[in-house]
Amino acid sequence: MVYATNLGYPRLGTQRELKKALEQFWKGKISEAELLERAATLRKQRWLLQKELGLTYIPSNDFSLYDHVLDTIAMVGAVPERYRWKADSVDLHTYFALARGMEKDQGRVETIPALEMTKWFDTNYHYIVPEFEPEQEFCLASNKPLDEFLEAKALGILTRPVLLGPISFLLLGKIHHSSEHQLSLLERLLPVYEEVIQALAQAGAEWIQIDEPCLALDSDEAAQRAYQDVYTRLASWRASSAPSVRILLATYFGELGENLPLALQLPIEALHLDLVRAPEQLAQALALAPASLTLSLGLIDGRNVWRTDFDRVLALASQAVQALGSERVLLGPSCSLLHVPVDVALETQLDEEMRSWLAFANQKLEEISLLTRALNEGNAAIETALQDNRRAIASRRSSLRIHNAEVAQRVEAITEQMARRSQPHQIRKQLQQEKLKLPLLPTTTLGSYPQTAGLRATRAAYKSGKLDRANYEAFLKREIEQVISFQEEVGLDVLVHGEAERGDMVEYFGEHLTGMLLTQHGWVQSYGSRAVRPPIIYGDVLRPEPMTVDWARFAQSLTTRPVRGMLTGPVTIMQWSFVRDDQPRSQTCKQIALAIRDEALDLEAAGIKAIQIDEPALREGFPLRQARWQEYLAWAVFCFRLAASGVRADTQIHTHLCYSRFDDIVPEIASMDADVLLIEASRSQFDLQEALSAYHYPNDIGLGIYDVHSPRVPQAQEFADELQLVLKLLPAEQVWVNPDCGLKTRAWEEVKPSLQNMVAATQQVRSALS
Repeated sequence: MVYATNLGYPRLGTQRELKKALEQFWKGKISEAELLERAATLRKQRWLLQKELGLTYIPSNDFSLYDHVLDTIAMVGAVPERYRWKADSVDLHTYFALARGMEKDQGRVETIPALEMTKWFDTNYHYIVPEFEPEQEFCLASNKPLDEFLEAKALGILTRPVLLGPISFLLLGKIHHSSEHQLSLLERLLPVYEEVIQALAQAGAEWIQIDEPCLALDSDEAAQRAYQDVYTRLASWRASSAPSVRILLATYFGELGENLPLALQLPIEALHLDLVRAPEQLAQALALAPASLTLSLGLIDGRNVWRTDFDRVLALASQAVQALGSERVLLGPSCSLLHVPVDVALETQLDEEMRSWLAFANQKLEEISLLTRALNEGNAAIETALQDNRRAIASRRSSLRIHNAEVAQRVEAITEQMARRSQPHQIRKQLQQEKLKLPLLPTTTLGSYPQTAGLRATRAAYKSGKLDRANYEAFLKREIEQVISFQEEVGLDVLVHGEAERGDMVEYFGEHLTGMLLTQHGWVQSYGSRAVRPPIIYGDVLRPEPMTVDWARFAQSLTTRPVRGMLTGPVTIMQWSFVRDDQPRSQTCKQIALAIRDEALDLEAAGIKAIQIDEPALREGFPLRQARWQEYLAWAVFCFRLAASGVRADTQIHTHLCYSRFDDIVPEIASMDADVLLIEASRSQFDLQEALSAYHYPNDIGLGIYDVHSPRVPQAQEFADELQLVLKLLPAEQVWVNPDCGLKTRAWEEVKPSLQNMVAATQQVRSALS
């Protein structure tokens, strides 16, 4: 028989219980024991749900208090020396210090920054980047995989523990200040994995899921050899030390390409393939799979929210059953369901037609169970569900909500000239300086300021109808007045209005653009306790009226200093939404670009002299395979320029990029032709600087020197040292000074002293330069 399986389940809880527990713990409102008890309750709920839905293989160790890569860092004891960890196991204090940094008053003699954080492949999920030394020592320092397996076993559920594979773990990390390759550490790392696998086998685990997502990336001979050597070694070791346990090697997010024959021949018992992103690889896999190998078919989309087309999936899965036999087929999601919300049944404000188009995590598990039953018992066994599915699929294809003739005509009329500024940057810079009159090393922030509990409560009251619009807008104006006053007081040169009216930089635009809808409870983890509600792009996108102009105009009326208008770019709005899958993404992106272009022109007409169009997701959107980069960049950069190029030459365009690797695409970043690039650099230890310097990046740039994802307050001298490091590689006339991201997740008691120190350090460096 075909078996129903899952690779991972959302961690946050239906009401974001994990987020709330973490933030209460960090504030000292609950104890460590209470935090762990609440986490255990969440795990119990998710295991019991998956059992109730009929899954045969249910994952464990897919839950995390912060991040699964950080969990692996803790498991193998890869704690950098600066954290002064000396114990046998990684305690919770050290665990969160790796993610969030340490302050002096945490029993330390100095502040210690957090580990770098970057995007998990092409998703909006952020992982903590492992940091290695050339002679890195590893040891078993966390029994989390075993503990959670035993926890589920006590409930009567025999789970399949999930481990991040050793090769992907190393490739996702960095060895600083060394020419050594990360894979040189495999010999030191593998004994820890063997120890973990042996403990799980002894505890009764029958299967272990080892995730090697890096198999979906371009691989050189050294990496391919590493996969062969590692899994051959593990197979030989398992034969004598853990003969009862079988390995499912999980890949996802794309095609394996040249790595597919390699993966199929590894000495493992099962291989998972993403057949949503790469359905074409099924035929080759069926042709090459050895007789001993089971295939796990990722046919339910773990990255998007649309209902599965049952007829399409049953046709593909039936090919596998016919070729392999039902005993060698598993059916599951394309990847972990970490990337989708929990339950569409909570969306009571959606109409029945719209809700029928959607499937969140729980619905996807129901789909897996139903489709598995159909494969085992025949389509007649799920005939009612099959007919309902066909009606929903047909409804979405034919709905009048999807297409807008006005949008189609505007997209058709786009020209290349619309994506070019009227003057080159050097002329624009002179015109903008005449208007803005900025000092050397201008200081600014990225847009948002702390979203306090009072602000969130007031927004919630307005959205629920408990507060009328007039009183809500009066409240927002008071918030903007306070933000402007603070920025003037601290001495920033270019101000922002603080985005008090926005719960999220993409969600806000989703509220104001047609063709997009928002959910009530569609929360998805971004990192740690940070959750976002991605809009759902279901149809053609149009801006019916201005979205930000009134707030920007009001903020500018409060000060003589320039206040920057704040927009989210088209690539980021698209990338951080659940995107319609019935047309090319490039087409959707052009529609959004036209909407943002309209808004930028209205901001300029309202007297706003500088406009920021954020594109933090530009790098995240890259295809995993380098051969497809140029095709993506051609339309992604074009869409940014289409949004930004309608304004006059003397209007300054800023953009912001963050938490991805950028050093290999500096020319492409330059081709965006933003007047000012504000880019994250604090956690990556300024790895980008040399690439920018070597390329002679032409426009102005602000390398973020304040890590806003850590609660620590950097001192003025620390900022000054980092700024001096920037100035060794870039001319002062080109450099701006700024945090690495928006400040909405930080508290005012952290933000105020940090920005005061940043401005003081800038003034110190300015004086030295003059």
